Amino acid sequence: MKSAKKYIFFSVIIGLLITSCASKQNILYLQDTPSSSEITSSYDTKIKSDDILLIIVSSENAEVAAPYNLKLVSIQNHKQGNIINEQMQSYIVDKKGEIDFPLIGNIKLGGLTKTEAVATIKDKLKEHVSDAVVNLRILNYKITVLGEVNKPGAVSIPSERITILEALGMAGDLTIYGNRKNVLLIREVNGVKTMNRIDLTKTDFVSSPYYYLDQNDVIYVEPNKTKVNSSVIGPNVSVGISVVSLIITVIVLVTQ
Repeated sequence: MKSAKKYIFFSVIIGLLITSCASKQNILYLQDTPSSSEITSSYDTKIKSDDILLIIVSSENAEVAAPYNLKLVSIQNHKQGNIINEQMQSYIVDKKGEIDFPLIGNIKLGGLTKTEAVATIKDKLKEHVSDAVVNLRILNYKITVLGEVNKPGAVSIPSERITILEALGMAGDLTIYGNRKNVLLIREVNGVKTMNRIDLTKTDFVSSPYYYLDQNDVIYVEPNKTKVNSSVIGPNVSVGISVVSLIITVIVLVTQ
């Protein structure tokens, strides 16, 4: 009887240890990275439909550049008098990839990189502002991280350049239950949603088109098997304990 109890006890302990141990192969990033390596990659943000652009035209002659810098004026009423607030007007890229620019009309910027867009605007302005300096920013550049991360949500990116690792870092990194081998990246390309799978445990994704994120990308980290199994076991843990207790009792009675 004592030997049977010992056998059952050690079997339970070994079973718990086996199920609780997590393989580092499911946790570590970039596992196949050599001790020394160099990966060259380049990225330049491309303008898309529905982007909100801030475009500022400067010149040594401020009066010449002024008509191309439209301002929104708001007046707030206070007891001491009216306060006038001014801010630069932004431009929304329409479905055709165009913006309506002051005095010039429609300019197609969709599909261009920021560098190309600035060059296009300067070319349109050269007959009117010969020394034009054009600054362009995408105001609604953001990415969204969902799933098994510590701080899910949307994140605004002021620099307009971010990698998937940086985005996950801003989301507090993956939880221990995040599946690092099958991260989903949802991206819109020419109006079509694309679904892309990324294995963060492999190094090759660093040189893929998904290492640098585009504006409005969505990252979804799905739960691993441990989290999925625990969601099933959790509500039924009391039932499971009762069944195990019954089995142990039967075994003890049979082996007496």
